[in-house]
Amino acid sequence: MRVWGADGALQLDENSFTMRVVLSTLVTFPNNNKANQDFSVPGSDASNSVAIVIPVGPYDEGSARQFETEMLSGVARVYNHTRTFEASLSTSGTMRLMVIRFA
Repeated sequence: MRVWGADGALQLDENSFTMRVVLSTLVTFPNNNKANQDFSVPGSDASNSVAIVIPVGPYDEGSARQFETEMLSGVARVYNHTRTFEASLSTSGTMRLMVIRFA
């Protein structure tokens, strides 16, 4: 796709940096047991994509915490705890996972 500005100059073409959402889904952890979930994202990895989670409602005042993500080859992994900290606490709830691929 090519897009030209009002002055006739090329603004965007097939060589421009772009990004798009390639996965958007809800992730639910029903209890506070440490766990992870994998989501298939063919063609995506840590070199060309990023995975983020967004809360879909207010946090519970008590023990609610942000989920953590990791991009692997063709997989977005979501944890309900901090994966690199053995003593981390886990959480439950639902968040939206979005994988954004850039080029």
